[in-house]
Amino acid sequence: MARYREYDAVKRIAVLGTGTIGASWCSYFLARGYDVVAWDPAEGWRERLTAFIDTAMPQLRDLGTAVAKEGALVTADTPEAAVAEADFVQENAPERAPIKQELYARIDGAVPEQTIVATSTSGLILSDLQGGLGFAPRLVVGHPFNPPHLIPLVEVVLGKATDPGAGAWAHGFYGHIGKHAIYVNKEVPGHLANRLQAALWREAVNAVAEGLASVEDVNAAVAQGPGLRWALMGPHMVFNLTGGKGGMRATLEQFGPPIESWWTDMQITPTLTDDLKAKLIAGIEDEMGDRSIDDLEHERDTRLIGLLKMLRATERA
Repeated sequence: MARYREYDAVKRIAVLGTGTIGASWCSYFLARGYDVVAWDPAEGWRERLTAFIDTAMPQLRDLGTAVAKEGALVTADTPEAAVAEADFVQENAPERAPIKQELYARIDGAVPEQTIVATSTSGLILSDLQGGLGFAPRLVVGHPFNPPHLIPLVEVVLGKATDPGAGAWAHGFYGHIGKHAIYVNKEVPGHLANRLQAALWREAVNAVAEGLASVEDVNAAVAQGPGLRWALMGPHMVFNLTGGKGGMRATLEQFGPPIESWWTDMQITPTLTDDLKAKLIAGIEDEMGDRSIDDLEHERDTRLIGLLKMLRATERA
């Protein structure tokens, strides 16, 4: 790790790709006091980025995430220019391996020697992206959860060519800037958190497909039930409390056998037929009513901020 920068020496961060995830990252880095140089190939991206930041920054100030001296935003015309003087790079190109590989080839000779490049990929295998790159030892997965400017989680995954020191640096840097970084110890499609939510959604889709419940009631079954506990503690800790004073041991003894039988009954993977897609779309449209996507995003973010404030206020000393 000696050849990588000290965390306090990081002043300028390049953000490549400024869609929903990239714009959210820009907002977070700016709020934490870092200068950001952003790049995106799409038409009108600068205006969309500015609009996103204008919405996100008041949220970050309200949450207490923003520091006294916020960073400055600069935009670049090419990815090479964006990374040329960057102390850290967060890449957010579309979730297509050829697109990311083409971008990496462009910046390969421009990334400074001490600079770590983190990809926000939500499920690609990093080792498949590293071939032929000079900065391959400094390429890591730094996968956030949407929206990154509010949700703390970042998954750090190393590829076969990644220097373990680079992975440790990235993990430590995310913690340094206020994120909750975790290591995913093996490369698997979807990393960890996405696999967990995909498993739950599989059962949620099955419930609709099998006529077990409506889309709205499936949503309520999570949001008004176990989802409230999951916001406070992870699933293993929740089940530890399920066992009462006996903890996890009692849970496994008392509830292990019936849960195993439920697992056996959960082997069906739904097929997203046109009919099933229509049911899911109609169900969610009924639940949305006259609310737009913008309305729902505002509702989500407002509730997230309130939840995060509460969690911070009740953190263990």
